[in-house]
Amino acid sequence: MFPWYTASRRRFLQSAALASAGSLIPGFRNSVWAAAASPASIPLEEFDYGDVTLQSRLHEQQLHETHVLLMNLSEDSLLKPFRQMVGKPAPGEGLGGWYQYDPHNENYLFEIGFAPGCTFGQWISALARSYAIDRSPETREKVLRLNRLYAKTIGGGLFENTRFPAYSYDKLVCGLIDSHKYVGDPQAFAILDQTTDAALPHLPKKAVEHGEHWRSNPDVSYTWDESYTMPENLFLAYQRGAGDRYRALGIQYLHDTFYDRLAAGQNDLAGRHAYSHVNCLCSAMQAYLSLGSEKHLRAAKNGFDIVAAQSYATGGWGPDETLRATGSADVFESLTKIHSSFETPCGSYAHFKLTRYLLRVTRDSRYGDSMERVMYNTVLGSLPLQFDGRAFYYSDYNFHGRKVYHGQRWPCCSGTLPQVAADYRICTYFRDPQGVYVNLYIPSALRWTQGGSQVELKQKGEYPYDAHVQLEVTASQPVEFSLNLRIPAWAEKASIAVNGKRQEAQAGTFAQVQRQWTTGDRIDVDLPLMTRLEAIDAQHPETVALLVGPLVLFAIGEPQSAVTRAQLLAAKKVAPEIWHVETAGAVMKMMPFTAIEDQPYTTYLRVT
Repeated sequence: MFPWYTASRRRFLQSAALASAGSLIPGFRNSVWAAAASPASIPLEEFDYGDVTLQSRLHEQQLHETHVLLMNLSEDSLLKPFRQMVGKPAPGEGLGGWYQYDPHNENYLFEIGFAPGCTFGQWISALARSYAIDRSPETREKVLRLNRLYAKTIGGGLFENTRFPAYSYDKLVCGLIDSHKYVGDPQAFAILDQTTDAALPHLPKKAVEHGEHWRSNPDVSYTWDESYTMPENLFLAYQRGAGDRYRALGIQYLHDTFYDRLAAGQNDLAGRHAYSHVNCLCSAMQAYLSLGSEKHLRAAKNGFDIVAAQSYATGGWGPDETLRATGSADVFESLTKIHSSFETPCGSYAHFKLTRYLLRVTRDSRYGDSMERVMYNTVLGSLPLQFDGRAFYYSDYNFHGRKVYHGQRWPCCSGTLPQVAADYRICTYFRDPQGVYVNLYIPSALRWTQGGSQVELKQKGEYPYDAHVQLEVTASQPVEFSLNLRIPAWAEKASIAVNGKRQEAQAGTFAQVQRQWTTGDRIDVDLPLMTRLEAIDAQHPETVALLVGPLVLFAIGEPQSAVTRAQLLAAKKVAPEIWHVETAGAVMKMMPFTAIEDQPYTTYLRVT
């Protein structure tokens, strides 16, 4: 009846020991956590991928589509650029696009050969995470086979013959450490060591900023590498047992001139490449988790606040892949000047990681609010990745927006989308020794062991289209634990009922329900979905987006010439994914991003 009992009990016993022995936290050896005195000071723990089952059509469809695509890619095609870069025979057809190796691509820089093999490590990571979800033998065999084929290509040419040796190395590290953790590949760390030995002579000796010259560069694109993002996966490699070498490398590549200014409260993000520098904040969080560095925690928290202050209502950020100065009009001006508003799969992947880290460390619900907003209004509505390499890259927040595929095949976002699709599970629930935190309201089931009782928490409902979320407990024996439910900051007059007894819940918190739970206990959460308006910035209060709960509602078709605040706030839901706004001239149709297909739309409206 409870086939997951043994593994879950082991994780419970490990986590229960944290309250009295912080040094036993898996992955935090020789760190500040050895001296942690109270459970509240210990980061929340993620559940394993296999502990959570999602029953949401949109989430599961995205995972299924990306997984099927990766499983069906030709292995010779996947290995072709690696074999070519080290001078080995390379049979099979190339994938084309960015993934292809072409040493003479100066005339078509962004079309073919821009970043040969760059997404391979991310695809291995996504497959490993997928295996952790469903334990498919075919998936595991594919990961093991690809790792061994890749190992035969390892050499300096992999990193000398690419614009982005640090970027490529970082993704390979991610794939190999995930292969070790989730697939149990016994050779993953040996392959990682070989990869590191081959890569280091071709990497800078420290973090080098985007746009800075550090080697002989045939053109400016060779300065766009991202060595400052590497520490996150290097620290993770150390934590998972790859050796002290990776802790030392993580420290070596910390971008501390950048972190120093952020930690002091300065906006050192302005003008920087958006995705990679938000990703860099994840390295700061790993420096905190691995080394106990409060400076790096301050840098990550301040960096998040700076990004949030210049975000669109969707939660997306970085128009034209560039972060902006505090208080500038750049984000407003992007509504008419560009269509490349938010680098969606890559940006969402970095955003989910950062908010997950910050939520685990601070237990502040606003990071869950931010994660939820980005999920529903950006990446969950991405166009599906195609077998010919077409990928959704930018969300378009222009007044005349559309969903379109990127102009080049197999770009970087084709690597992160499969990872995002697997990661929804580990964003939904967290735990500490005292109980569970429900972060995302997605139809799902969580299974774990608490105090010797095997527990299942089922979540049902049509949220975010309906205000009501229902949770039901099944337990092998009565057990006491705390259930912490995220109440979004916008959910005024939210309430929680346990077995019919209702109490109001404070918005912007995790509402805690502490009790002994038994099979059949039911929790009903009501999160009033009131309409509200959010201005693009303080200088342009007449340019607003309409939201209901966590959803931005997009106006379908050409924007109306005249609409008032009152008319927008009076929007009425007329179908599961359609709202109507009555204006003096016509009815304006509004839809969430996940429901939009090829219709023109606008994110922001000018109110009169």
